[in-house]
Amino acid sequence: MWMLALESSTEWCSAAVGDGRRWHVRDERAGSTHSERLLPMVRAVLAEAGLALRDLDGVAFGAGPGSFTGIRIGCGVAQGLALGAGLPLVAISTLETLAQEARRAHGWTRVLACLDARMREVYAGLYVATATAWRAETEAVAAKPDAVATLPAGDACFGAGSGFVAYAALAARLGLADTDPEVRPTARAVGELALPRLEAGEGVAAAAATPLYVRHRVALTTAERDAGLRI
Repeated sequence: MWMLALESSTEWCSAAVGDGRRWHVRDERAGSTHSERLLPMVRAVLAEAGLALRDLDGVAFGAGPGSFTGIRIGCGVAQGLALGAGLPLVAISTLETLAQEARRAHGWTRVLACLDARMREVYAGLYVATATAWRAETEAVAAKPDAVATLPAGDACFGAGSGFVAYAALAARLGLADTDPEVRPTARAVGELALPRLEAGEGVAAAAATPLYVRHRVALTTAERDAGLRI
């Protein structure tokens, strides 16, 4: 079963094609050029795999939380490709993807995934690995670091993501065993998480796939912009 996966929830952009054993990946820091870079990356990984869209069994995308613009671009591209090829879609949480990457990098099986959400907040969620997937111990939230510091993490938990760069004291307050703030969501991790869900029949029609925003503000007030806040 072959899957095309997209991830554009952060300043990084990536596309991957794989069947669970082999993965063809493009991954780069795109900044604000996701809309320009994503489709060429898709074409590149498909060509490297020797596949066309019609040869795939499904499409997956990183659904957020993350950059509003990046999430919309990833979802829109995934919907367009899936609709045109008649393929099912699978939406994967960006935070769960962070946990997957932390496990690949370090073998961690209990992960507090934490992304810088701007506006003096983070996106955070606590995940525990099962035999075949991840179980969310908490809902994904957009919250102040003080609120995240009350999550039931402890010294058997590890932290992953850019939230630990923006708020360096958060790891100590949570009592985490270790952190890796350089871990980031990737298309390969999206695909790895999506494949078993596609095999289980959890794919949906293109029109039914939706992003996971968590925080529904898409604009700042003038005072907030003047204070240097960013979304």
